[in-house]
Amino acid sequence: MSSIFESGKQERMMAYNPPDTIIEDRTYNLVMGGVILYGLFANLLMCLYCTEWAVDFILSTGFFFYIIYFAMCVAGILISRKSDSPVISFLGYNLVVLPLGIVVAASVWVYGGAGSPVVTQAVLYTGIITACMIALSTAFPGFFSRLGGILCAILLGVIISELICMLLGIDQMITAWFGAGAFSLYIGYDFWKSQEYPKTVDNAVDSAVDIYIDIIGLFLRVLQILGNSRSSRR
Repeated sequence: MSSIFESGKQERMMAYNPPDTIIEDRTYNLVMGGVILYGLFANLLMCLYCTEWAVDFILSTGFFFYIIYFAMCVAGILISRKSDSPVISFLGYNLVVLPLGIVVAASVWVYGGAGSPVVTQAVLYTGIITACMIALSTAFPGFFSRLGGILCAILLGVIISELICMLLGIDQMITAWFGAGAFSLYIGYDFWKSQEYPKTVDNAVDSAVDIYIDIIGLFLRVLQILGNSRSSRR
């Protein structure tokens, strides 16, 4: 999803940033991390209290849900990209958090609920991979700076393949592995991008949107891989 709006990088780099809007690197990263954690915490609450509602909502709306889901995510990303106000960008972020939270809550319900071993493992693996990708991006920025176009093509191919497999009822284990790899690298790539932008609160929020989407995309694929692996062993 974040790859659709790669042009946002140029807009953020060229945006007019008066000297008094620039913040310290540490503050910038704390704001970005806080916004990401806010989205993840909101999703956690949905997984704890709204799983059955999320499943019923998806089943009752059918294909219409995916239209709403895509429209809200795109609208949220565009609002965040186009706005120079961190408040407006944060509102756009919430438009992304809500539909993705519904998908996450429904997926968690399918695999036994928030406290199930599969979900717990998926959370742990996602956290470890995220930390490793951020560390690698910091240590090898040159490598991650060259991944943009490649990752965009891979992720687009994965999404199209997932849609075809879903429509045809084909097992998606292979696409889940490719998706997990793509989103893992995207975490490192988007973190590298975040450090290239002028250090403003608005850019911190915008970058948080990118990384949040990457983390959720990774979690959903890891959850699918672990869940299918456990089912195949029974």
